[in-house]
Formats: sequence, C-alpha cells, structure tokens
Amino acid sequence: MDKQNLTAAELTKLDQKHFIHPTSSIQEQQEHGAAIIFKEGNGVYLTDVNGKTYIEGMASLWNVNVGYGRKELAKVAQEQMEALAFSSCFATFSNEPAIRLAAKLAELTPGDLQAAFFTSGGSESNDTAYKLVRHYWKVKGQPQKTKIISREKGYHGVAVGSTSATGIKDFHHMTSSLAPGFLHVEAFSTEALRELIIQEGADTIAAFIAEPVQGAGGVNIPPDDYFKEVRRICDEHQILFIADEVITGFGRTGKWFACEHYGVTPDVMLVAKGISSGYSQLGAVIVREFIHQDLIKYSEGTLLHGFTYSGHPTACAVALKNIEILEEEQLIENAEKMGLIFSNHLQQLQQECKIVGEIRSLGLIGALELVKDQETNERFPAKVSPKVIAEARKRGLILRTVTFGNADTIVFSPPLVINEQEIKEMFDILKEAIEAVQAQLFASEK
Repeated sequence: MDKQNLTAAELTKLDQKHFIHPTSSIQEQQEHGAAIIFKEGNGVYLTDVNGKTYIEGMASLWNVNVGYGRKELAKVAQEQMEALAFSSCFATFSNEPAIRLAAKLAELTPGDLQAAFFTSGGSESNDTAYKLVRHYWKVKGQPQKTKIISREKGYHGVAVGSTSATGIKDFHHMTSSLAPGFLHVEAFSTEALRELIIQEGADTIAAFIAEPVQGAGGVNIPPDDYFKEVRRICDEHQILFIADEVITGFGRTGKWFACEHYGVTPDVMLVAKGISSGYSQLGAVIVREFIHQDLIKYSEGTLLHGFTYSGHPTACAVALKNIEILEEEQLIENAEKMGLIFSNHLQQLQQECKIVGEIRSLGLIGALELVKDQETNERFPAKVSPKVIAEARKRGLILRTVTFGNADTIVFSPPLVINEQEIKEMFDILKEAIEAVQAQLFASEK
C-alpha cells in the first residue's frame, strides 16, 4: 500500500484498526469510522481529505489561537531542530529557548509571577502544581497541608491527579482509582468555600484551584467580585491560590490572562494550549517570587519531579514565536474587539431562535444553552445540542457540546485571528443548524 496516496476509505480502515482515539466513543469509531479526517488548515478553516472545508469554531481544543497554516512557526521549528532539536534540562542543564521563554512568561504574567516549570501540556501542568504546592508546604514545615480544593464543573485534565481535581463527575466514572486529598466545592460560592475550609481545617489545605472561566464545564463566567473574595479567603487561611489558565491564557478572553479581568494575581498559574497555539506540545507552571525564593531557601537535594520534555528547546522556540505573533498582530486586542461582535451575534441568535436560552461570553470564548422554553428554562427530555452540532458540521462548522449533568450547551472558542465576516459566516451556519433541529423538535410534538 502506497502510504503517500491513501484514499479516505483506506485511511478510515487503518484508523479503525490501529488508532484508539482520546475522549471518543470506541464503538462509534468502529461503527462509522473517523468523523472527519483533516488534511490541512488555513486561518480559521480546516479542510478534510475529501476536500470539504470547515470553520473551526473551537480552535480545535480551545488552543489554536494564532490560526492554522502559520509557516513562520514551521520555519522556527525547523531552524531550532536543525540547531538543537532536543536537550535535557535535568541536572541543571539548560538551553536558550527555555531560558528566554521563562523570562518572557515572567514579563507577560500579572504581578510577581516569576519562575516557570515546563511541562508537555495542561494535565501535566496541573499534576505538577499539586506536587509543587505540597512540596512547598512540606519544606516550610507544614507537611500536613496536602488537600487541594477545586470546584464543581471545573476541568483540570485527565492525568490521575488532574482527573481527581476535575469537578465533572463523568470523568470520574472511567476509573475507581482517584487520588486522595481532593475536595470539590460549589463553583461560585465563596461562602461554601469558607465553610469547607473551616470544616476540613485550613492547616490541612495546600491550595485552592480554579479556572478563571470554566471551559469544558460549559464556559461558566464568575461574578465580577468572586475572585477578589477568593484571594482574600486564601490569604486569610494561608492557602495557595492556583489559577488554571490552560484554556483562557494567551488572549482567549481579550486579555493576556483571564485573571486580569478580575484584578487578582494567583500564587501559581498553569498554562498550556495557547502558549504554542498547538504547534508544539508545551505547558508551564508559573509561581510567584515568594514561592520560588522559599523553594530555593528551604529545599534540600534534588527536586525529584520532571518530564523528559520539560524545557524542550523546539517547543519553547515555537512558543516564543507564537507569542511574538500574538503581540505583533495585536491578537489579544482583536479578541477583545471581535468578542463584542461575537456577543452581539449571540444575542441576536437568542432573539431569533426560540430554543436558545442563556448565553454567555468573554472575549472569544462563549456558550449558549438549548431549552424547550426560554421563559421557564425548561429543558428537552433528551439532549438537543448534539443534534445541532451534527447539523452544523454538515454545513461546514465545527463546534463542541457540553452535556454533563443537566447541561445542554454549545460552546465556542474560535482562533483569535477571526474577523467580522468569518464570525457572521459562523453564526449564519449555526442559525441554520438550530432552525433545522428546532423544526424537527416542534414538528414531532404536533
């Protein structure tokens, strides 16, 4: 078989036989094959092996911030690979791209966030943070401070620790071996947080972790004063505050980092996804100066935590170029500007489609709920959003659905390069898809 000229049917058979897909239905893959086999991308568009083009309304997995087809990122990767593709950062070895990127992150992040530990992605960043904060309290003479409080509907990844921190119960059903020491609290209740701290004892709690805007849980946006109160509570009880900016970082919400909307500096910030726009696998854990200095002062011997690809030179070089693009093309400003247009289209869709309920957005991340009755918020007996997603895909638009618990939600996260015309095109397709499903739903009731 000529590996360079495989047909779509041949690729589908190989996919079914050899490729176990992440976060997918194994049965559906075997029955129908891959939903789409992509071949190339440009800007906000992807093209499949059959030549059909789609608007990528999710920037793939919330991460292709600078859009597809960036030859300058391919070029910098090639140049770095030719010079130094990889080198270890264990035993204090280092490389220039990793050093420069760590310094750049200190410059971009708010407050005195100063030092970075590099990972390969968001789940690794989360698990690293849990280990680091527990190690921090241990070397500070408080080894009993081990518990991590996270929030209901929060998503933090799928490694053992990050799955345990995730507050979406569906992710807990895959395994019965969740890690101990993780607690969950109501998403936007600071009173519930205070009560849980009192109940457990502040001297047993290492950190509180939260996404500034919950992503996979349904794009849930906090009240304006929520994180300021969280910051006060954490300071009052000597609990470290971790902001998971894996989805929201690097411009997604119209600021470099979403916590800037709320006027707070976390003690630890987690990043991945938009740091390289998906062009290379990379994440980081960034800590404030006092944490870094205490680790220097109190740690002894080797910090026995690290990944083969921590500080990967090629990934770090790509990230530096990606950040340069975000700056030079003013894509954070574009996210803010296009976010207002995006919000207007959401409002119009709510007015014109009777099954569109609550809408919410911040910059270029958003969501809409599907309901049977806008006034009462009554839901349909069966989830409707997957049907809308399927209709949108037929028409050339890729979005995601959230159906955990009572949610029947469509979420959005387009590349930050999107323009006004492309936003209109996206919402025109979505409206057609919603109206098609809407007609089916109410026709069946007659």
